[in-house]
Amino acid sequence: MAGTTTHLNSHSQILKIKRRRCRETTITTTTHPTSSAAATHLQPDPHIAISPDANPPQIRPAMGPYGAGDGFPSSLSKFNSALTAGLLNPMSPPPPPQDKTRSSPTLFEMMANEPDSVPRAPPAAFENGAAAVKNQQGARLAANVDKQALMHQRLLDLLASRSPGNQFNDAASSDVMLTLSSKDGVSVSIRVHRQILVVHSRFFALKLNESWVKQQGSWVPYNVEIADCDDIEVYIETLRLMYSKDLRRKLMKVDVQRVLGILRVSVAIGFDAGVLSCLEYLEAAPWAEDEEEKVASLLSELRLEGVGAGEVLKRVSLDAAAGLDDGKNSEEVLLKLLQVVLEGKDEKARREMKDLVTKLLRENSSQKDLRKESMYFAFDECLKLLSRHFLQAAHGDMQDIGQIARQADNLHWLLDIMIDRQIAENFLITWASQSELSEAHPKVPPIHRYEVSRVTARLFVGIGKRELLASKEARCMLLKTWLVPFYEDFRWMGRASRGLDRHSIEDGLSNTISTLPMALQQEIFVSWFNRFLNGADDCPNIQRGFEVWWRRAFVRRKGEDERPHQMRIISDTMENS
Repeated sequence: MAGTTTHLNSHSQILKIKRRRCRETTITTTTHPTSSAAATHLQPDPHIAISPDANPPQIRPAMGPYGAGDGFPSSLSKFNSALTAGLLNPMSPPPPPQDKTRSSPTLFEMMANEPDSVPRAPPAAFENGAAAVKNQQGARLAANVDKQALMHQRLLDLLASRSPGNQFNDAASSDVMLTLSSKDGVSVSIRVHRQILVVHSRFFALKLNESWVKQQGSWVPYNVEIADCDDIEVYIETLRLMYSKDLRRKLMKVDVQRVLGILRVSVAIGFDAGVLSCLEYLEAAPWAEDEEEKVASLLSELRLEGVGAGEVLKRVSLDAAAGLDDGKNSEEVLLKLLQVVLEGKDEKARREMKDLVTKLLRENSSQKDLRKESMYFAFDECLKLLSRHFLQAAHGDMQDIGQIARQADNLHWLLDIMIDRQIAENFLITWASQSELSEAHPKVPPIHRYEVSRVTARLFVGIGKRELLASKEARCMLLKTWLVPFYEDFRWMGRASRGLDRHSIEDGLSNTISTLPMALQQEIFVSWFNRFLNGADDCPNIQRGFEVWWRRAFVRRKGEDERPHQMRIISDTMENS
């Protein structure tokens, strides 16, 4: 029989380098007879398994007729080198024997000699990266172990701290081994008494009944497990309460957060005495502001209105069953607060309460809590009192002259609130129509009347800052009625009012004047110019607004007059052409 020679298949074909997505890679061989009777040069294993993590296999040439190491041409050696260096896929077949007559290198020679275009990280970099990942995993594992160890130690300390004579976790007298395990793998075993659990908990009464005991036989203690506990410490505290005669006294030593946890567990296991004790604690103990929402949320979730939760909820919400409309009630309360502040006797306390009420109203600027009509009702009452005392003082009756400053200050405060709520337009219209007060203004001493001009100044600032939008007629009426009294009181305002923002008032007045037609602007600014020259210290400085008006009235108008003239010349030229 003719001899056969086994060698790697080297058919001429287009080679595609492709990475196989399999767990193992195999290199197969094919055999075919040759005419030569030479000896077998290479006998490879028909299936060579390669692990993805292992290095590529080395193909070593066997001894052949070419001498030692000449079993294959040099191109195969270069292919082997490229394969070993990771440049080729192990599935790619080797190149055909090198043709000595060709002058150009083959594809495999070019690939074997070409340096790798993708930089490869040195082995040390891989080792360092693997070491870093391993260290991080070890740190997380250690932190988790430490956390569980600390938790386990706290549980042991909690179980060990029992008063003398208390049978909780008493190994000598208990008949149930209760194991509590959490979701994160922490577990603890407690020695408890079946009779106590059955008497205090509907859950244990159902699970540990007489039928269950008969099924367990005579083996004591009975093993019971509660898995996936949210908080093992809270479960232990709840079970400990079953052994206590005075539950309220025990709860006094814990905080609101822990009581809420005990309440949740007590509801879950049907521990009615624990539920009632927790509700009594929550009803009597003060809460922090952040605890209030947690209490209301948990009680609403557990639906305990029938067992006393309603009394607790009354602390954070009105009783809807009493027929109270929340919106109407809140408005009545706010109106009462406004009335008390407006009529207060102590000026220092009035200022503090004004700041407080303003802060509360700004935190909840809903129009439902205080309607526009309610605000203007308080405004009308203050304006009536101001008008009465102001006119009395103008006629020489100085008995209640101090009420002028008080009611003007009240109006100023109400105006601030209305501007914040964007409902101050009617205030401006009503104030601008008070011509009787304006005419009586010179007859009242400045020390008592300057507070009235502060109201006017606040309206100027509001218009200048776009905080309120009024009609042109209302703005003109405001300046016509109150601008001269404002000028006369400006000096007193600067001296007597603490924290007066003079520049803001002056800018507000300038901006208010600039909203009027140009003819009225000219009349007001020219009048101010004369007044300012005769008493600069007693007059607001609205020079910036004066300059703006001047440029509008003369500089820009001159340029506008020139431009149409040029256009007309161009038009005439076009017609002539």
